Amino acid sequence: MERSLWTAAAGMAAQQTNMDVVANNLANVNTTGFKRSRAEFQDLLYQTLNAPGTASSSSTNLPTGIQVGLGTRTAAIKRIFEQGTFKPTDNPLDLVIEGTGFFSVIRPDGTQAYTRDGSFSIDENGNVVNALGYQLDPPITVPQDAKGITIGRDGTVTARLSDETVSQIGNIELSYFINPAGLQSVGNNLFVYTVASGNPLQGTPGQDGLGEVSQGFLETSNVNIVTELVDMISAQRAYELNSRSIRAADDMLKQLAQLVR
Repeated sequence: MERSLWTAAAGMAAQQTNMDVVANNLANVNTTGFKRSRAEFQDLLYQTLNAPGTASSSSTNLPTGIQVGLGTRTAAIKRIFEQGTFKPTDNPLDLVIEGTGFFSVIRPDGTQAYTRDGSFSIDENGNVVNALGYQLDPPITVPQDAKGITIGRDGTVTARLSDETVSQIGNIELSYFINPAGLQSVGNNLFVYTVASGNPLQGTPGQDGLGEVSQGFLETSNVNIVTELVDMISAQRAYELNSRSIRAADDMLKQLAQLVR
């Protein structure tokens, strides 16, 4: 009886994690470049009362055996890097990646971080930076007399100067990983690479399987509200059923205790 209590408690804990993941997805439904997560579960160890194949007589074996499961646990929370939809902004420094790849930025400690959030700006020194002021890598500096900038689909950045001449001022490169699901989220729409993701590789947009860059658009979250609501209802009902299992086991223990009296 006590085993069923712990098994149901494990199920409730797993569904609480599932609800936490769904809540985070819904909270970020309007976050630029956000990628939804999915909780994945595995069953726990089994208490084997009779192993399958155990001899039941001198000439026969048990076809199935008796194994009692001990619940479930969260095995992973997987990030789904599915393309979000594009929202036009008409801002020349708003960029989207049509396909595979990440923008690279340099953090204050000198390390690199990676993002799908292409909302960039120009700081007081003319450097192209993200919302936190982290500089794009490789760096791009816009001249003070620039009257406008154009970013090609291959990442080529050109500026129209005050004398009406056009000058190339840099190239945007994209980073990619063999296993993007292995990236570690550090908040602020940023990821850092890990052993699981593999080392970052850089390339030119539109080449070697990388996506192309489009100017004047932002990538919205890939969260599907209907899917998240269905997952939330499913998690809520599973949590409720596990709590009922605990209540039923408690009632059975109560009846057993009354028999002792």
